[in-house]
Amino acid sequence: MAPATLLSHVRAQLTVDVDSMDPLVAARHTTDQHRFSDMTSNQAIVYSEAVRPERAPVVQAAVAHVRASERELDLETKVSDALDLLTVLLAKEVYPYLTGRVHAQASPSAAYDTEATIRHAKKLVALFEAHGIPKSRVCIKIPTTPESVVACNYLERLGIRTLATCLFSVPQAMAAHQAGCLYVAPYFNELRVHFEPGVWKEYQDTAREHPMAPVIGAIVQLFKELGSSTLVMPASIVTAKEVVALVSLKPDHLTLSGAVLDQLAAAESPAAAPDDPQPHHPEVPVSSEPAGAAPTGETKGPNVKAINYLENEGAALREAFAADAEASRKMADALRIFGEMEEKTRVLLRAMLQA
Repeated sequence: MAPATLLSHVRAQLTVDVDSMDPLVAARHTTDQHRFSDMTSNQAIVYSEAVRPERAPVVQAAVAHVRASERELDLETKVSDALDLLTVLLAKEVYPYLTGRVHAQASPSAAYDTEATIRHAKKLVALFEAHGIPKSRVCIKIPTTPESVVACNYLERLGIRTLATCLFSVPQAMAAHQAGCLYVAPYFNELRVHFEPGVWKEYQDTAREHPMAPVIGAIVQLFKELGSSTLVMPASIVTAKEVVALVSLKPDHLTLSGAVLDQLAAAESPAAAPDDPQPHHPEVPVSSEPAGAAPTGETKGPNVKAINYLENEGAALREAFAADAEASRKMADALRIFGEMEEKTRVLLRAMLQA
């Protein structure tokens, strides 16, 4: 019998989701014993799939459908509709490998517009339903701005499940809990690490030294104290070593790219008793500070339990951002990058629609 892999070990500790719209990635890491729960996506993932030659038939199908059914609409409306349909069609190819939900991300251009976020979320859900994926199997990823977390609260009341993304701080997580989000996805690494060489940093003891480790630990502990039904799904993970560190923080889910899944599948499981539920990495107290860096989001700051982050259109969350330069910078960078990736896909689709 082949030795157990690190991926199977991680799957025994928590729920693993696939952070990819490539069905081959999902298929490669699906077994009789293990299937993915959810598939997560964003504008960068959509673009990376759209430019792959082997995905050309999916892109062409989205363009052909819009061209045939929207003859009277203006070009930019067609481009937007083709982009949303492409997102749905790419997700549909991964859907057979999931036991849970497909995730699609609301446009970054709507991040500071509550009504626009709600409209886009409704549109995406309707498109999924029109293509055979029921609302109960869909989750809309929404950047955790003051305006958009208010949108999450409204959508949840409509039965549209949401994930609070671009999340870097405890106040953002508390706001998402108050909004009733299904998930929060704190970014372990800021988004820039995936696009700018030299930004990502390796740590000797990741769980103790990484600046986001105490933040994620504090969110997990906060939700435990609250009895929150919102699940913690760390994202933006670069290496298998980071996965092992995150397992020690005891989140509910981890969403992992194809590259990280491959790393985990190629590594042997750590020696541990078969029924030992404890993470292999020593547990890190949530009050611990990272070495040499201040954590993003205060783990010892204001009593977030006493603050209503949704009232007055998210005024308290706006104040929390104003007091947290790092969270504000990371949010701005993430929305800029996602916006650039979205525009690249729009350029591709626009050219095809005009051809």
